[in-house]
Amino acid sequence: MKYFDTHCHLDFSDYDSDRDKVIEKSKNEGIEYIINVGVNLESSKKSIKIASRYKFIFVGVGIHPSDVYQCNKKDIFEIEKLSKEKKVVAIGEIGLDFYYNKDNREKQTEFFITQLKIASENSLPVIIHQRESKEEIIEILEKMNKNLPEKIVFHCFGEDNVFAKYCKEKNFYISFTGIITFKNANGIREIAKDFPLEKIMSETDSPYLSPTPFRGKRNEPSNVRYIVEEIANQKKQSIEEVSNVIFKNSVTFFSIPSY
Repeated sequence: MKYFDTHCHLDFSDYDSDRDKVIEKSKNEGIEYIINVGVNLESSKKSIKIASRYKFIFVGVGIHPSDVYQCNKKDIFEIEKLSKEKKVVAIGEIGLDFYYNKDNREKQTEFFITQLKIASENSLPVIIHQRESKEEIIEILEKMNKNLPEKIVFHCFGEDNVFAKYCKEKNFYISFTGIITFKNANGIREIAKDFPLEKIMSETDSPYLSPTPFRGKRNEPSNVRYIVEEIANQKKQSIEEVSNVIFKNSVTFFSIPSY
């Protein structure tokens, strides 16, 4: 079976002591591809450096809404320059987060819209972070309409049936993390059961959100198989079939060149 971790943060300091070991373990355990996702300019540059050493790692570059407060417009210009690098296959992680960050809505919105435009102008897919901001994100996407990037994924999808319905109608992708394996995540499992498999991807969001049975421990890309297995369980389909479809979805979404 083939697995693809479409969202992780191997550039984070959590891996400074054993980064190469974690990456090699992922490859040895069947992870065919990894997208390492930047959260600011420094993180995006570090992600590209890591990917340059591994053929199977690709990169998303962007400024996360939680990092907007420490960034300026020059950083967005630099992100656009980075988007032309060989291993960069997406703009992200970008979006709006009004759960932790309620006092900089205007700046978040400005950075989000600007980075959406960069993705669109450079024909790159976009990875969107959404927390307590679905109404605002929908409003922005509706206003941009035909100027949106062709491919959009909402990563770390939560238990929101209204938003899931919107994503389905708009032909957006959604991606599930280890949360889908948590005991109290029945709402997320229901969404996974009902959402079209052809628009689903899987991710670890490492080092966060380790799936059962690794909760409380640092997450790693090799754990993405547990998310795929739970999606298959909800779909009542074989793990091999679901794994193959999700892998194909991911390769197509990110236009992985060697596929």
